[in-house]
Amino acid sequence: MLNTPSGYVDGYAFARAVDRETADNYIRHTTIGDPELDQVMEELADLPQDDMHRFIAAGIDSQTEILRNAPRALRDFFESIDDAPTWVDYEAFRPGVRAFMNNAVSIFAAFVAGTLIEGFATKISKSFFMTGRVIDKGVRRLRQNNRHQVEIFYPEGLRRENDGWKLSVRIRFVHAQLRRLLASSREWDVDDWGTPISAANLGYAIACFSVRTLVHSTALGARYSPEEREGYCAIWRYTGYLMGIPETILYTTEEEGRHMFRIGFLCEPDPTDESVVMANALINFAPLIAGISKPAERKALVGDLIYPISRALVGSELADQLRFPAHTKLRALRTLYLYRLDTWLKRNGVKKSESTMETIFKASLYDPAGITYNLPDHVIADRSSPW
Repeated sequence: MLNTPSGYVDGYAFARAVDRETADNYIRHTTIGDPELDQVMEELADLPQDDMHRFIAAGIDSQTEILRNAPRALRDFFESIDDAPTWVDYEAFRPGVRAFMNNAVSIFAAFVAGTLIEGFATKISKSFFMTGRVIDKGVRRLRQNNRHQVEIFYPEGLRRENDGWKLSVRIRFVHAQLRRLLASSREWDVDDWGTPISAANLGYAIACFSVRTLVHSTALGARYSPEEREGYCAIWRYTGYLMGIPETILYTTEEEGRHMFRIGFLCEPDPTDESVVMANALINFAPLIAGISKPAERKALVGDLIYPISRALVGSELADQLRFPAHTKLRALRTLYLYRLDTWLKRNGVKKSESTMETIFKASLYDPAGITYNLPDHVIADRSSPW
């Protein structure tokens, strides 16, 4: 067995009995971040913050006149990601785009009530909890997630010049900066928790975003052809690559993604208090994303709809670990099938003239000033410059 962060020892032993090779690979990546960009960020650490932001923006937006004055390490990095890997097939993305457009409401509902909950049940919750970004700015964070998904699933959104590509690379820079800040924090215990925002956690997350969202959205009424499922997973795979996930922990097929999720879930320790706080915060923020702000309406939506749906999607064992309110399985399943989120929204004030995508756009973050590529300069979000 590998030298393992102490928090993973028990889960690793259990997962290794199921699939030694995949478990070994997962644990190996708990001490790896983003080997390429992490080194670049170390070299940029002493650069004035304004210059760093300007050069990163220039690289992402292909502003060559500005980028040529950037440090060599950053110029080399952008050159290395300008071209897509040979395995990327943009034509294969088309059915995935169609799958998203036809099932967007179910996908977004599944993402909040199932996918993100399973994602934050891992050690990655500790990284995000320590920054305070989700707790203090949860609505903005969820709307950023929505915007990212809209852009990567927009036709040709992952081409180099388009916003799906740019937002994915932006996330990579944010993760690398937070990884550096967290690793230097006295509060981060590398021996117990491994590398902050590790490649293992991100490989697991991208499997959740793709294959688990397919599972959960299907339970909520979405329907996919085999080609659409394949295209959906292909889009998330390339997105994961752009976000800096090493190919050694990046799934290649839907089946491999399902297996990675299973083994990663076994390797991960039981949900911590941070996972409990994060998961419950996400569910309670969800009504605000839908434009429902009145306390009574929010309480009804969370208690009568979102919590029961989430429990039905992630299972009672995980829901209990995350301290979700108790609901009988019968009630949860009845809620799941009788109350489609799109139907609920239409019954509660969404104009009939609005298309599904118009509703989704309204729930996504579009800053008037455009995409910002600023990075945090303090591990605590409230102590950081705006980003």
